[in-house]
Amino acid sequence: MKNSNWFQQVKNKIFCFGMLLFIVSCNVQKEENIGNTLITKWFGDKKSAISITYDDGIINQFTVARPIMNKLGMPGTFYIITGKVDGSGKGQFIGRPPHEIIKETAAIKTNPDNFFERASLIGHTGTSEAVEYHSNAGSLFESGKINEAYELIDEGFEKIRNGNLKNTDDIVFHNNVVDTTTWASYKKYAAEGHEIASHTVTHARLAVLDENNLLYELEQSKKDIQHFLGDKYTFSAECPYGTENERVMKYAHKVYPALRNRMPEPYLEELNRSSKKLPGESKKEYVQWQRGPLTNVSMEVMKSWIDTCLTHDNIWLVLVFHGVDGIGWEPKTKEELEVYFNYINKREDLLWVDTFTNVTKYIRKRKNTVISSAVQGDTILVNVSNDLDPNVYDVPITLKTYVPNTWKTALIEKTGKQEDPARIVVNKDTIGSYVLYSVLSTQNEIILTK
Repeated sequence: MKNSNWFQQVKNKIFCFGMLLFIVSCNVQKEENIGNTLITKWFGDKKSAISITYDDGIINQFTVARPIMNKLGMPGTFYIITGKVDGSGKGQFIGRPPHEIIKETAAIKTNPDNFFERASLIGHTGTSEAVEYHSNAGSLFESGKINEAYELIDEGFEKIRNGNLKNTDDIVFHNNVVDTTTWASYKKYAAEGHEIASHTVTHARLAVLDENNLLYELEQSKKDIQHFLGDKYTFSAECPYGTENERVMKYAHKVYPALRNRMPEPYLEELNRSSKKLPGESKKEYVQWQRGPLTNVSMEVMKSWIDTCLTHDNIWLVLVFHGVDGIGWEPKTKEELEVYFNYINKREDLLWVDTFTNVTKYIRKRKNTVISSAVQGDTILVNVSNDLDPNVYDVPITLKTYVPNTWKTALIEKTGKQEDPARIVVNKDTIGSYVLYSVLSTQNEIILTK
């Protein structure tokens, strides 16, 4: 019995000694991390990012959805069709005289040599049915049904020659007759923190336009936004119908630094709206997960997208809305938007909601910035540098610097800035004590003191 007690006492002493060594080693490890600085994956060290985007410039997006977002402090990205805004360059066909092309269609069938020219022209021949021929031929072409696309164009031009085309609908979703938004209104919305960006001039099927007309749709829309709103709003764009056509992407990426359609980066996996792959299956550092909240998508499903974001740390959820409150394609109601946006907002401590452009810039800035740090006595010096254009990449990045465990608060001072040092609270994680702070400039030295 005595031996048993003695043995237990020895075991307890060994356990206590082991715990003491573990605690000491942990403290040493944490001391070694002092000054270590990294850029958090998302702004504010949030769990995930969400961009709420809208297509087509539908009036209710601004009169119904925007006020809800403003109330909650949530910025959105609105991809607008510039050709339907007064003062902008309008949709037009650029090329040979239309009557020459129409006459040729009677003698020469549509083929690879003339398809793009004819598909570019047909939507500008004066009726909504002609626009449908353009759009439907583009859909067939992008789905690989090339011969069917040729045949549809031939059918459309035959109707044009015989005068049998008609207006099939008073309202076309991408050119809604009740849309009355002006550039003055857009300027106001931009001042509220929203992104106003290009969805081309006419919402054409870019994949079936010839070079001149394709470039006009991309460049004229950018030119008008630049003129009325400024360079800041020419960073991102969305090519209509979510096209990922390689030829279109090649042209569009030369005009806009970022496209919601495609953003090919080695560290980013893109899951478009039709993708069935779950974002949690990706091993990439970032996953841009696009979801379309269409009319028949339940609130339960929409909320599950948010819940999925909170179970991972690499998801950028890009929501793609169209119609709102009965106007536009696949509309969601005001009541649904209120419920959904409040659901997101209640998780604001974990979710970073920002425009498509700002999230894109943050990710690129993080991937292209070099951080170095040094400990000098009771001071930590952090240097930040990258080669990005500061006039373009004008978003702050969040830094996380580990500090001594004895610090409860820290003073942060940015060299060259005529600002008083800011006091920030020290937090703790499994590695040690740290501070979070944001810097804007591309080159800066930060001084941290207790």
